[in-house]
Amino acid sequence: MTMPANALPFGNRLPSADDRQIANQLRRILASQKAGAAKLRVPDPKTKKPVEITLTPAMSDLFLELLRHIGSGDAVTLVPIQQMLTTQQAADLLNMSRPYLIKLIEKGDIPHSMVGRHRRLKAEDVFAYKTARDKTRSKAMDELIADGADLY
Repeated sequence: MTMPANALPFGNRLPSADDRQIANQLRRILASQKAGAAKLRVPDPKTKKPVEITLTPAMSDLFLELLRHIGSGDAVTLVPIQQMLTTQQAADLLNMSRPYLIKLIEKGDIPHSMVGRHRRLKAEDVFAYKTARDKTRSKAMDELIADGADLY
């Protein structure tokens, strides 16, 4: 997958065994703390004295999700929500072909802007489309399961 220019890949590689072990250890430590009370103690770069930082619930959840992926050995890329993506980058994020994405753009399903003669999409719009698509798929799956249960 091609990465956005200012996306931050996990060192352009999969996490090593040490990375995974450390991520899992840190994830267990953070998960064991009460929601909204997760604290980190890090040295202040100037004074070298430890500084205690309390994580908000949202920040704690984000770290836990990131650590879960690294601990599982998944490659991780951070994409800022206001990042402008090429059609290939957006197609990769949505796990679809670029030509299919172009059809969705032309139907108006995903907003875009033109930079010269190239289409660009906000990561925010791509993620919004993905969320809506996933909800539709989930609802359809629930209906299939319900219909299947009625057969028995």
